Amino acid sequence: MKTSIIIPARYASTRYPGKPLAMLRMSDGQSKSLIQLSYETACRVKGIDSIYVATDDTRIQSEAHAFGAEVIMTSSNCANGTERCADAMMRATLEVDLVINFQGDAPLTPEWFIEDLMDEMLRDNIAHMATPVLKVDPQSYSHFKDDRLNGRVGGTTAVFDRSGYALYFSKEVLPYLSQQHLADPNNLPFYHHVGVYAYRPETLKAYTNWPEGPLEKSEGLEQLRFLENGQKIKCVEVDGKGRLFWELNNPEDVERIEQVLGR
Repeated sequence: MKTSIIIPARYASTRYPGKPLAMLRMSDGQSKSLIQLSYETACRVKGIDSIYVATDDTRIQSEAHAFGAEVIMTSSNCANGTERCADAMMRATLEVDLVINFQGDAPLTPEWFIEDLMDEMLRDNIAHMATPVLKVDPQSYSHFKDDRLNGRVGGTTAVFDRSGYALYFSKEVLPYLSQQHLADPNNLPFYHHVGVYAYRPETLKAYTNWPEGPLEKSEGLEQLRFLENGQKIKCVEVDGKGRLFWELNNPEDVERIEQVLGR
């Protein structure tokens, strides 16, 4: 399938203004911007035909051009990354079979997560889109609980059926964990949703015509608009291969991510 990666990036983040330009320290002591690290990860994905940074901000545009990325300037009215990807796809008149939304706040996303999504979308002609889910390990679980205890909105969890199709996504830790489950921290029965999406172009275009539903408005999760409109989202379980995954949601996450980059 002909595939494009679009990296949506906005400056005016509510929780972390200027987040795409946040600098992260590497193992060699040098620093790179969050958007550059995300772009470099996207460049490692096999089988991609084109990669774009999509933004409405000239500061992000300048940074992206400085490290060699192609940029599509989008509307400032895009409410989330999916709307920005749809806007970019239509403005650039991309003729592709698959659009990957590689959100610019997850530099720890391994390239094989995206490759697994592409493979699944080739196999599954029922799914309108696909997204990765990662079995939560004790360290990630502690991050989830630490965020919730301190009133921070951190990662997202996913619940799906036996065929792998999404039932719900939440910023709460779902499902509820009984003491019996907590007794075995190495087999926690919930999944961390990785904020990457593979859309069929017609599904992505349709998204912009649907109004925001009550679940999306309540959770602040763009993917819930697809579920509220009867779309099938395939949750693809991916293997972290021992690597910690975490998004940069809050300023407190910089240190967590730098620790991994340092290793």
